[in-house]
Amino acid sequence: MSDEIIFEVREDEVDGGYTASALGYGIHTQGDTLDELRAMVKDAVKCYFDESMQAPKIIRLHFVRDEILVQ
Repeated sequence: MSDEIIFEVREDEVDGGYTASALGYGIHTQGDTLDELRAMVKDAVKCYFDESMQAPKIIRLHFVRDEILVQ
């Protein structure tokens, strides 16, 4: 078990808000604001790792941004 879990965060450009998916785990969540997303990520990790599994001590959010360049 790692002491850290990493979430890939993307902004939903169509509907607004943010989505987050844990790398290597089946944990996915979303939030309308960054503050809400942070709370939802913490809650999702808490729910995923029950008392039989040790939860990571660090949750890292990796923000992914697509940028289009036109010539």
